[in-house]
Amino acid sequence: MSRLPLLVILGATGTGKSRLGIELAQRFSGEIISADSMQVYRGLDIITAKVTEEERAMAPHHMLDVVDPLKNYSVIDFRNSALAVINDLLSRTKLPVVVGGTNYYIESLLWEILVQDPSGYEVGDLVCGNGNAKRLKLVDESLSNQELLEKLEEVDPEMAGRLHPNNRRKVIRSLEVFEQHGRRHSEILKEQRQAGGCGLGGPLRFRDSILLWLRCEQEVLDDRLDRRVDSMVKAGLLKELLDFHERYNRERMESNAAPDYTKGIFQSIGFKEFHDYLVLPEDERNGEKGKRLLQQGIEDLKIVTRRYARKQKKWVTNRLIRRQDRQVPPVYTLDCTDVDQWNGKVLEPAIAIVSARLRNETPSQSPVNENVKNVKANDSSNEEKHTCEICERTFIGELQWNAHLGGAKHKKMVQKKKELENS
Repeated sequence: MSRLPLLVILGATGTGKSRLGIELAQRFSGEIISADSMQVYRGLDIITAKVTEEERAMAPHHMLDVVDPLKNYSVIDFRNSALAVINDLLSRTKLPVVVGGTNYYIESLLWEILVQDPSGYEVGDLVCGNGNAKRLKLVDESLSNQELLEKLEEVDPEMAGRLHPNNRRKVIRSLEVFEQHGRRHSEILKEQRQAGGCGLGGPLRFRDSILLWLRCEQEVLDDRLDRRVDSMVKAGLLKELLDFHERYNRERMESNAAPDYTKGIFQSIGFKEFHDYLVLPEDERNGEKGKRLLQQGIEDLKIVTRRYARKQKKWVTNRLIRRQDRQVPPVYTLDCTDVDQWNGKVLEPAIAIVSARLRNETPSQSPVNENVKNVKANDSSNEEKHTCEICERTFIGELQWNAHLGGAKHKKMVQKKKELENS
C-alpha cells in the first residue's frame, strides 16, 4: 500500500457527510476528524447536528465536544489540534477522514499559511470560521479608515493600491503583517504564489489529499433540510435550547444587559433564531404568544439553514473548483440527491476512488476540477483599485469598475459634468 492520503468529505449541511465518513472509516481502517466550528463545543448536540453516541461507536471521532461552550475558539486553535491528530493517525497508518461543514476549518488543514507569528497568533490571510480571527493588536485602531490607509501607503504602497479605503479589517491586517515581520504584506503574498500558493494562502500541506464533494439538487436539499429541522424539534430541540439557556445564557444576558450571539457556541445556527421564545416567562411560552414565537423560530431556522447550505456550495465552487491559481487536490463529486440510491451513487463510487488512490492508481472517475480553464481568480492579492473622480467612489477589481462605468448613475454624472463645463 502506498502512502496514506488525507481524505476530506465536503458538502452542504444535510448531504450525508457524517454517514459517508463513518462508512469509509470502517472500510479503510480510518478515524474521523470533525471539522465543524460549532461541534467542537460541548452541548447543543441536536441543534449542531452532532453524530449520536451509537454513530461515534461505529468509528473513532476526534474534535467533538472539546471546548467549553462559553469559550471563543478560533480556526487557528482548531488547526493546531486537528493537525496533531492527523499526524498521529498517519504515523499509525490510520486513514484520516476529515468530515465537516465549516469550510474555513478544512481550508486551514489543506493549505499552509505562511504569515504567522511565532506565538501562534495569525497576522496573515487566514480567518476564523466564525469570522473573528485571533489577532495581534499591533496597530492603533483608533485611527480613521483614511489614516490607516495612509499609513499602509507609506510602508506597503502596492498593498494599499489593492484595498478599498473602507476595508478597515484588511488594511489593519496588512499593517500588522509589516509591524510583526518587518516586511511588506505584498512581498509575502508574492512568495506564497512562488511557493505554489496564491493570494488565499500557501501551498498544499498534504500532497496526497482526496476531496469527495457530496452534491444534491437544490430543491431536494431544501426539502430535506426542512424535514431535518422538524426532526430536530421532535428529537427534543426545544428542551435542549431551554436547558442551555437556563444554564448559560440567562446569566450572560443579565450581566451584559443584552444577548451576545457572536461568541462561543451561541454563534450556532438555531440558537439566536429562538431568542424571543427563550426569554419569555414560562407561563407565556405556553400561551398564544409563545406558540407564535416558537413557530417563527422554527421557520427562521429553516430559512437560515437553507441559506447556509447555499453558502457552503458557493464556497466550494469559488475557493476550490474555480481557483486556477491555487494548488487544489482532485475533487470528486458524488450525487446524494436520491438517498435510496446511496450505495450505487455515493458509497460505491467513493470506495472505488479511495481504493484506487491507495493502490497508487488513477481513479476511473475524473475529478470535477480537472478541466476547468480560463477562470480568473479574484482577491485582494491580484485585484487593482480604481477611483472614479467624477463620482468620488472607489472600486476593487475590473468587474466592479466596469460595472460602474457602464452604470446609469455614472453616465448621468458624466453628462451632468459635461453640461456644467459647457454652460
